[in-house]
Amino acid sequence: MTFKVVIPARYASARLPAKPLLDIGGRPMIQWVISAAAQSGADEVLVATDDERIAAAAIDPRSQKSIAVMTSADHLSGTDRIAEVASRRGWDKRTIVVNVQGDEPLLPPALVGQVAGLLERHADADMATLSTPVNSLHEFLDPNVVKVVTGKDGAALYFSRAPIPWTRDGARQGLASQVSFAGAQRHLGIYAYRVEALQRLTALPPAELELTEKLEQLRALQAGMKLVVAVASVPPPTGVDTEADLIRVRAVLGAS
Repeated sequence: MTFKVVIPARYASARLPAKPLLDIGGRPMIQWVISAAAQSGADEVLVATDDERIAAAAIDPRSQKSIAVMTSADHLSGTDRIAEVASRRGWDKRTIVVNVQGDEPLLPPALVGQVAGLLERHADADMATLSTPVNSLHEFLDPNVVKVVTGKDGAALYFSRAPIPWTRDGARQGLASQVSFAGAQRHLGIYAYRVEALQRLTALPPAELELTEKLEQLRALQAGMKLVVAVASVPPPTGVDTEADLIRVRAVLGAS
């Protein structure tokens, strides 16, 4: 199996400005992400950015060469940035590309290879992604935790910030009285695309469901694209979204 990894990275962040360059154990965060991606079995790892400071830090640990690709500053999402890279590189429409988020310094390399392999095994799928079981009622009810429901074939039926699937008999007195989260799956923000599907997706306008839930993957579902989902092979750590996350990750990687 051959696949590419593209890490979209931007300097601006509402909660943590310059997030990809934040120091973790003496290295910028983006370097930890690159190192994880480089261990995944990908034949190429690239960083897509519009910022020269991030580009300067995007060094492949295997070759010590820059792997930055400068992209337009006008992109609204990381997916758009990856699509530009695929187009500029002239990748074949069947090429598998994995979107690895630039704020996942603890990402297990095995998950990158898993999502690429999942898409390769499903020739009829446009995209692949991963999930993990919801572990608590608090997590189930949290709108910041995206949930996914799949069919028997593993294809995604819906993604939502709402608690799905909802056990009606577990909440006889309304939302706050829910006691069950059995079978719920938390969506992980890692995707594999075929280039053809990637270009199709980014050419579509935002969909109604996407705008309602603020979930880009719903654009693909509403357009009739097939997303296959598998449970992550290893427990995934959370990414760095807040100062508290950064402190926690620094404690883990600073000691490694």
